[in-house]
Amino acid sequence: MDTWVWIVIAVVVALVVLGAILAGLRTRRSKGLQERFGTEYDRVAADAPTKRAAEAELREREQRREQFDITPLSVERREAYRAQWLSIQANFVDDPAASVAKADSLIQNVMRERGYPVDDFDTRAGDLSVDHPDVVENYRAGHGIAVAHDRGNAGTEELRRAVQHYRALFQELVEQPDREPARR
Repeated sequence: MDTWVWIVIAVVVALVVLGAILAGLRTRRSKGLQERFGTEYDRVAADAPTKRAAEAELREREQRREQFDITPLSVERREAYRAQWLSIQANFVDDPAASVAKADSLIQNVMRERGYPVDDFDTRAGDLSVDHPDVVENYRAGHGIAVAHDRGNAGTEELRRAVQHYRALFQELVEQPDREPARR
């Protein structure tokens, strides 16, 4: 065979190998995001036009999160927040709607003190999803119920569930300071 044929074969083989390597890297990166974000990966993938767009959004969240200086709460602040949470729960019977509003506000205060920006809700939830992918859906559910109540579409039972959803995130942010953030 001529030399140029061998060169063409070598180039084709090199391109095939390179393609296989790139596909493997992309698959590994996708699996890493799926493992880290769990159900949040599925939610973002369902909302995005393509898998690539969903993964780009999740990587952007990771990059954004790296810019934050997230710090644990002091023992005193944890205790103060726990006391506020207990008060919110105790007052639920008398005023469920106010308890849900206070729970949402308390979550924002904890986030702010820990170092998370507290921009609009979707940004807050996205930021939280990087460190707390297992409970961010609870945050969304609680917030959704609060919004539904503001529109007159949620009763006391739904508000009770909202407080339960908020409690899951509250515990993750406040009551488990010795744990590293959820890194899947």
